[in-house]
Amino acid sequence: MKFPTATYRLQFRNGMTFDRARDLVPYLKQLGISHLYASPIFTATSQSTHGYDVTDANEIDPAIGGRGGFDRMAEALKEAGLGLILDIVPNHMAASLETPWWKDVIEHGKESRYAHHFDIDWSRRLTLPVLGDDFEVVLEAGDLAIKPDPETGKPAFAYFDAFYPLNPSTYDGRGTEILETSDKAALAQLHDQQPYRLMSWRDAAHDLSYRRFFEVTGLAGVRVEDEAIFEDSHRLILELVRDGAVQGLRIDHIDGLADPKGYLDRLHRAAGQDCYIVVEKILGASEQLPADWPVSGTTGYEFIAALSNALVDGQKIEALQSAYQDLVEEHPDAKAQLRAAKLLMTGRNFEGEVSVLVGLAAKIAEDAGCPLPESDLKAALSEILIAFPVYRTYGTPEGMRADDKALLDHVIETITGSDHTVSTEALALITGILKGDVPNSSMQGSVTFCTKFQQLTGPIMAKSVEDTLFFRNNMLLGLNEVGAEPIRPDFSLDHFHREMQVRKERQPFGISGTSTHDTKRGEDARTRLYAISEAPHIWSEAVADWRAINSKAVRELPDGPAPEPEVEWMIYQALAGVLSPNFNTQDEKAVEELKKRFLTYLEKALREAKLRTDWGDSREEYEEAVLGYASHLFSSYNKDFLGYFKKTIKPFLEAGLANSLAQTIIKLMAPGIPDIYQGSEGFDFSLVDPDNRREPDYETLSKRLATAQKPDADDISVWHDGSLKQYVTATLLDLRKSTPDLFNEGDYLPVKPQGSSAAHVIAFARMHADEAVLVVLARFTLDRDGVQVLPPRLAEVTLEMPNGLRDRRLHDVWTGEEIETSDVLDLAGADKAYPFLVLKTLR
Repeated sequence: MKFPTATYRLQFRNGMTFDRARDLVPYLKQLGISHLYASPIFTATSQSTHGYDVTDANEIDPAIGGRGGFDRMAEALKEAGLGLILDIVPNHMAASLETPWWKDVIEHGKESRYAHHFDIDWSRRLTLPVLGDDFEVVLEAGDLAIKPDPETGKPAFAYFDAFYPLNPSTYDGRGTEILETSDKAALAQLHDQQPYRLMSWRDAAHDLSYRRFFEVTGLAGVRVEDEAIFEDSHRLILELVRDGAVQGLRIDHIDGLADPKGYLDRLHRAAGQDCYIVVEKILGASEQLPADWPVSGTTGYEFIAALSNALVDGQKIEALQSAYQDLVEEHPDAKAQLRAAKLLMTGRNFEGEVSVLVGLAAKIAEDAGCPLPESDLKAALSEILIAFPVYRTYGTPEGMRADDKALLDHVIETITGSDHTVSTEALALITGILKGDVPNSSMQGSVTFCTKFQQLTGPIMAKSVEDTLFFRNNMLLGLNEVGAEPIRPDFSLDHFHREMQVRKERQPFGISGTSTHDTKRGEDARTRLYAISEAPHIWSEAVADWRAINSKAVRELPDGPAPEPEVEWMIYQALAGVLSPNFNTQDEKAVEELKKRFLTYLEKALREAKLRTDWGDSREEYEEAVLGYASHLFSSYNKDFLGYFKKTIKPFLEAGLANSLAQTIIKLMAPGIPDIYQGSEGFDFSLVDPDNRREPDYETLSKRLATAQKPDADDISVWHDGSLKQYVTATLLDLRKSTPDLFNEGDYLPVKPQGSSAAHVIAFARMHADEAVLVVLARFTLDRDGVQVLPPRLAEVTLEMPNGLRDRRLHDVWTGEEIETSDVLDLAGADKAYPFLVLKTLR
């Protein structure tokens, strides 16, 4: 296998086509990446902005150029010596009339050829949660009729612009007569005869007959564990791999599959030994990928989490937490917050999935001769789901792995040691089902329970933590990132170094990303917010000042102020993260564009928090009040505020730029395959999706790199416009390409700084055979008064050299200078102050 040296993630759609990507190939080659890493390219719903709502996995989407455009792009990549990695979506397809397989299932029910391609419970009619209200209400309002489908001419239930085909057996020989049906009773009777049931979208959470992706009813689970279905859904994917157009695959949401290892084994055999495969998998604290999975690693969420240990000031985080708690006038317990979020998911958002499991468990208990009340089983199951610390276990019909059994035992110990009253018999039964030791139980029933349980723990974790808790706890928004721990660990450089050493041992070829299409904010926004941890007192004083200035924009509602203080804090942090260094607060057009982006983000943040408003039950009065407050910050009658705000956050802005460069260099030099998310080689100050899927300014990026002029790191402007970050990226990618064994095989060695300012330096080495590179970076660059001066300077410390770097001549990759080492490198006695060092051994 030819491993990538670096990947470049490109989001197709939203204007990005294959031909436009082909035009970028010279730029990408000059930047130094080895593989283009493409978002899903297969046909998706007509309004898709991301491609994960696949409608035809065996067709390349005509909307982005079709097969012809793809072939042109692939040929351009090949000519440039670049590879291609595809993001594929085996877990689900769009539950849409645009999906031929799904539409056939709607029309023919269990008799459809594709009836078992989707994970559907065929013990009842297929539920279609597509109506704005209950069926009876919609029917009475006259919003349902029988009309010919414009595409097929066949009779269908017409609901506005959607046409749900009738099963042929319900109108065979009566086509004209059926089309003339207008009597509501007759329509209701005809509906009852269909293999599907039209229902309100609000009922999906508790009454759905198919497995969905998380809580997205528009995405239906696919049964790729079945070999025939695997082949049906992977025909074109494997053709592209075998033809040599594609060299790697990124597997979306591996934890959603019934049997992840079985799927990966089959894919590995089908794709061949030379295909590079990584999986989207969120790892819990101390969790590693199963060692027997035939993959090179994950897509790198845990790498982002590890970086926070290097760049967040753990010594001051308590002061920030204290200031936040004083503002909200309460001291929320993190464990209690997590429990509340998980209770909401198990009791409401995933009520239907939990009920199905309870019913299965009750049947197993009855068959085993030990019937239990469903109320006891539901309480026990809910507590297990709430206490589950990772996304899932990986049991199969052959049994549960030893480490998964140990995890389950730990979960049960946690529950029994808590003050939550749960039936021990119900806990024992569910544990027994999962471990496969319930006597006299149906093998099929137990397997079904285990599979559905394992496919549910991940969605509950994701929606509880990433999409609820992380929008409730606003203390430091940069920490609220996919892959981060909900209960904050201690932040320490030692922890970061340990994580990198583990990464080298367990997944040296996993992807190391810092921004993705799913991150909550862009990488440069995140590193700027990390800087708040360096000066909590300055931040909290600034928030108090801003709140006082804008206090008249707060509205008093019956249930309290809008926005409440913690939401004001969140608004100011989000705004602090999104402003680019060169943002002109007097440019009315730019301000209006930013306002639009920010309000879209804020609405999503409020609804995801699920406190005073929600996606399913939005409170317009509250939302209007909070969005009105945010609009006030951008308003023409408050035009001086934005300029004042930017001036106030200048120390954090500049410290964030120092953090940004440190993060970039770590990503490029640490274990793993660095990924550059589209445009983030410059700057990425994006908010949560869809904001982070906007197309970058490739014209500026290309022109800047094409000049081949090395920026002067002492020139503040190159820090502010992103050109320094871009050029450093290109320089270090070139280093990786020229010494692949060093970065593919090289050890990771922490280098400990000595001196009074040691806490302000990150240093590590990569070593392989006679090759080595030493990396020295600044951190915590704000001084006690909250002043940040660019460029940052490495603290005056002494570094004890590892053996492979002692008494060597080292080449400064950035300046071209040569440095002689002994057993130490003394930066305190250096003639020059460096903003960073990347030193490579000379042969």
